[in-house]
Amino acid sequence: MRLFHPLSVFFFVILSSLVNASVTVYHQVPLADSTTTASSANYTGAAAYDPTVLTPPPVPSGLTTQFGIQLSSSSVQGLSIPQKGSFMGFSIEFTVINQICYTYLQVPFLNLMAILRERAGEVLIRVGGNTQETAVLVDSLPGGVMMTKERGSTGDVTATPTLLYTAEVFYTMANISALVNTKWFLGIPFNDTNNLRLGIAEVGEAVLSGPGYLLGFKLETSFIRHDVRPSTYSPFDYFGEFGTVVNAINSDSNIPVKNNLVAPSITGEWTPESVWDTGLVGSYSSSLGALAVEHYPTDNCYALYGIGSPVIPQDVFQNFLNHASGINIVAPYLNSTSYAQSVGKPFIMMETNTASCGGLPGISDTFGATLWALDYGLQMAYSNFSGAMMHVGGQDVYYNVTPPTNQSLFHQWTIGSIFYSTMVVAEAFGPSGNAQIIDLQANTNNTYTPGYAIYENGAPVRLVLLNYVSDSSGASAYTATISIGGSAIGQDNATPAQIQVKYVRPVTNISPLYSWPFQTFGGTFQSDGRLTGTESVQTINCDQSSNTCQVTVPAPGAALVFLSSSAYTESGNPSTQTFSTTMVTKTVATVDPSVLATSNGMSGDTWKLGSTSKGSIGAGLRTSLPTSLLSTGMLCTWFWS
Repeated sequence: MRLFHPLSVFFFVILSSLVNASVTVYHQVPLADSTTTASSANYTGAAAYDPTVLTPPPVPSGLTTQFGIQLSSSSVQGLSIPQKGSFMGFSIEFTVINQICYTYLQVPFLNLMAILRERAGEVLIRVGGNTQETAVLVDSLPGGVMMTKERGSTGDVTATPTLLYTAEVFYTMANISALVNTKWFLGIPFNDTNNLRLGIAEVGEAVLSGPGYLLGFKLETSFIRHDVRPSTYSPFDYFGEFGTVVNAINSDSNIPVKNNLVAPSITGEWTPESVWDTGLVGSYSSSLGALAVEHYPTDNCYALYGIGSPVIPQDVFQNFLNHASGINIVAPYLNSTSYAQSVGKPFIMMETNTASCGGLPGISDTFGATLWALDYGLQMAYSNFSGAMMHVGGQDVYYNVTPPTNQSLFHQWTIGSIFYSTMVVAEAFGPSGNAQIIDLQANTNNTYTPGYAIYENGAPVRLVLLNYVSDSSGASAYTATISIGGSAIGQDNATPAQIQVKYVRPVTNISPLYSWPFQTFGGTFQSDGRLTGTESVQTINCDQSSNTCQVTVPAPGAALVFLSSSAYTESGNPSTQTFSTTMVTKTVATVDPSVLATSNGMSGDTWKLGSTSKGSIGAGLRTSLPTSLLSTGMLCTWFWS
């Protein structure tokens, strides 16, 4: 049984097809042929396509597969703050921008973002991380490239290279936003407050703020983990340096918006309370747009950097396959979400995923991760976070991959497991901005069968029901009997005549394909960013005489239940405008690569692509990606379809 077969890759290769008279890709190798450190002795390809399959936990004994869910027909105590359909967004390292912002805006990326936009209204993306700390904005770069990594490193433990970039990055972001309504969090370098580099704020505001595409600037604390500050550095030191940045921004006439900073984005080096206790929020409230943290439940750092202790994926797999996982991750932040509400600031999980340092083989790219991220995201929303950014990386990580070269010459894209989670969340909350969620503690709070109810304007509109159990026999599928209102809670019967249900589940027990609902992005190298197959939304007739509806949830799987036709119309039945292209990229030239490498008057053979992660493919290599001809990222010939 292989219910949790890896799907392998996420979607974030945004702009990588280069078929242009002024651009030549040399010595191209199919992406699956690249090599890096792998978890299996029999696998030497990129981590993104690692076929590792782990054994899921056994079926729990005594599992109750028939239970009721009683909903109030009016607002109930314990609902979250209002949430948006864009609650789950994406976090991407600054260095990967050169894989996002190529000469062309990639059609598969636009299609994926359009899918989320039609359900949620917008898509949130954070760009930053370790690499923003060393990023320097320059007027231009040799050859007209928009970004380059300098050889060597900055001396931190992850050997992050110095990054140079131009304003083309922001113009390309603006073009993406104009097409699919993405909105961006950026970051101001904070590694040296004696020599602040505010160019990213000056140009970012000028290009992105006017149309409403810029959400704010995060001040990283990653330097604490990477030995850029002394070991005695404390929250009070951060308070002082934060004030230095605030004063510099207030004195800079080229930064017109003064109230969109995001802090402290700590990742475990301090508790949030230790920062709040410095008085930072009260002192700089007029400069703060949001409060934020970052968190991973585990890590793979020992395998990459020799830091910490080894983590064996099979040993921790079971930790992701239950409702307690999300609850335990969120628990340390409950005090902070309450504090954020008291000071009128949103509280955001600015970076998270299954495991830091690239994720874990057999976990981060599986259907188990789909269920985990869905449950975890909804638990954050219930706990009054205002957003969660799922981190994505290059092809040398196990979660949500960004292949860095001309993949379309050989393959289509591979859509990763967590993208399915973001679609469910987007439809569950919808575009209204008025959705409020509650953890139902379903099935007497059974950790394998959690459920959530979403209310809008005081009425229940949708349910999300999950089943973590891996059991191909069908015996562990459960049936939830849903009642809305009724005499049991002193209300009139309010169960509708029928409901609609969508399922996300593996296509077969041994297939790496997932369906939503009975549509899929396909397996490895099979997607152009559009769902394929015929959508099949199940309509269930309810028994209004008994005030009940019954919904069966497969094992494993999740169900999104629409409790009214209007709820389904609002977010569950979008008419997504997608992009297609007439560009042909599969004609392979037979010219000698050594001739091509000098045919444009320069050695394009030196344009190598690589990650900034130590030990990964091309770590620290100088990378130059041409923007040529049109600034702002020229779109391939496309049509709405």
